Amino acid sequence: MKLLAPCLVPCLATLLLLGGCGTRAPAPAATAESPAHAACREEARQSPALAEESRRVVIGLPTSEERFRQARAEAESRAFTDCLRRRGLARGGGVEPLRQPGF
Repeated sequence: MKLLAPCLVPCLATLLLLGGCGTRAPAPAATAESPAHAACREEARQSPALAEESRRVVIGLPTSEERFRQARAEAESRAFTDCLRRRGLARGGGVEPLRQPGF
């Protein structure tokens, strides 16, 4: 035990110091939206596909409303990405977003 005592205190101190280094989460990167991104986002919100989806919803029917929310989010995302591609701000390809199973 006497042999471990001199080594034990510095080892514990080192572990405590190293443990304190990893407790803070990294700060999220600031994402300032450029005017072109803002214009594409506004264009996506006014997309004809969104208007078409809103004509299909049955108010008061939970399954229809949920399907409408999912379809609206997909249509808005697709319109935003298409606008970015037209302006040369996003490349084609990538991974398609996960879709929730429908009825």
